[in-house]
Amino acid sequence: MPLPLLRDLFKRLDPQNPVASAGARPYPAARPQSGSKAPAVTPTMLDINGRPVALEVRVSPRARRMLLRVDHKREVVVLTLPRAASQREGLRFALGQTAWIAARLAALPPRTSLAPGAVVPILGMEHLVRHRPDARGTVWLEEGEIHVAGGIEFLPRRLSDYLRRRARQEIAARVAVHAAHVTKPVKGITVRDTASRWGSCSPTGGLSFSWRLVLAPAAVLDYVVAHEVAHLAHFDHSPHFWGLVGEMIDDVEGPRRWLRDHGAALHRFG
Repeated sequence: MPLPLLRDLFKRLDPQNPVASAGARPYPAARPQSGSKAPAVTPTMLDINGRPVALEVRVSPRARRMLLRVDHKREVVVLTLPRAASQREGLRFALGQTAWIAARLAALPPRTSLAPGAVVPILGMEHLVRHRPDARGTVWLEEGEIHVAGGIEFLPRRLSDYLRRRARQEIAARVAVHAAHVTKPVKGITVRDTASRWGSCSPTGGLSFSWRLVLAPAAVLDYVVAHEVAHLAHFDHSPHFWGLVGEMIDDVEGPRRWLRDHGAALHRFG
């Protein structure tokens, strides 16, 4: 059954007070995670210049105001509501932001499939994907190329698995270095395909990272790892926190700017 267009769903909701104020912003680069469960998702559709775009409405107990973002990987719009906001208020807000949504969608970098001939960066260095059907082994790097052995039908999965393993190796090595600056132990490292955070730190000491960071320059990956390790000592973004991050790495602002300017492109691979 197709999802209803937002304007049709909007008509069926009970009247509520109009939204007083709200801002649209892209997702944060990294911040601590809480132990709360993932918010429930209510899907519907937006009409963006004649193009149907999925809208996911989430209610989060941590949200203090309505937030709107475009999921760069899935090309859907995510609306997060605080508990005090009604769904009608949220939908009215989303309808008022269609121009912003259209601009964000138009600005998305092109997709890059994991296929022969694609150019995939590893630690910021571009590599040409080459299929090696008659070669033995799985995936290896050679003179600026990523060689993938086996049948063509297995290439996307084998290359994706290789990138995730490489990400875990690079992240784990950097966590070991930066953890020397804090006293709280690291309880575990998780590598996922996250949509809204490059990394997170749990109150219990668990660290989680996006595997896509392995595509970014090494300094950017190093910054995100240092950022999350520093949360083991300071579970906030206080001056003490940033001072600790600055002790771990030489440059903080450069990687932060890089993620703001180029982070969306990392979600367009695969």
